[in-house]
Amino acid sequence: MNKKMLSAPFLFWSALFIIIPLCMVFYYGLTDKNGAFTLENVMAIATPEHSKALWEALKLSVISTIICLLLAYPLAMILCNLNVNQNSFIIMIFVLPMWMNFLLRTLAWQTLLEKTGVINSVLGFFHLPTLNIINTPSAIVLGMVYNFLPFMVLPLYNVLVKIDRNVINAARDLGANELQTFMKIIFPLSLPGMFSGITMVFVPALTTFVISKMLGGSKILLIGNIIEQEFTQTGNWNLGSGLSIVLMLFIIFNMVISTVTDKDGEVNAL
Repeated sequence: MNKKMLSAPFLFWSALFIIIPLCMVFYYGLTDKNGAFTLENVMAIATPEHSKALWEALKLSVISTIICLLLAYPLAMILCNLNVNQNSFIIMIFVLPMWMNFLLRTLAWQTLLEKTGVINSVLGFFHLPTLNIINTPSAIVLGMVYNFLPFMVLPLYNVLVKIDRNVINAARDLGANELQTFMKIIFPLSLPGMFSGITMVFVPALTTFVISKMLGGSKILLIGNIIEQEFTQTGNWNLGSGLSIVLMLFIIFNMVISTVTDKDGEVNAL
């Protein structure tokens, strides 16, 4: 059998669920309801409502990505220094929640954070001040960090664990202290994993609408919520597709930035 035939199922899947939907998005986004070419759907991002939602989505996704990076990097380094049994157990703890439905995980946080939820009930039992975090940007960021943190930890861990310990030991033998070893050896070699993790967190955080809908309520609208409403509530596929094209440009830009690191972790010019 020709080896190229083995790729036929993947090519069929890609065409059916990736290429055709993308073509439909571009068709509806660049045409009006009569099928005539127009850029009005794309330019609608400049309206106050849409630009505010886009800015809010960018802001919260950047904040969530930074928090995930700050939490994941030291954790990935700790995992690299554990023995094999401890390492495998802790990694399983991080991967285990990903086996659960994304919607259920977000719903669990909604139950925990709401005014009469589990956390406030416990705080009230001990006569402590309750939290008023539900339906706020902080709740959305918390949901993003919880759901997407594993996507930052795993790429970083995969890169850090492959760093040759002899290189680190050689740097220390030559007189480098812990900070110098990290800045000159570990950090540069971990850049591919870091940029991969940033992409894997930033992209779903920017496009999410479930987290902001459940933890932010109707008070906070991100660009993903507006696009979802255009498709499911107002039925304006043209406007929803036009806004989706703008969102794709931000995603493509982020993915291009992530490719500036080569396999050796060096940053190349675009």
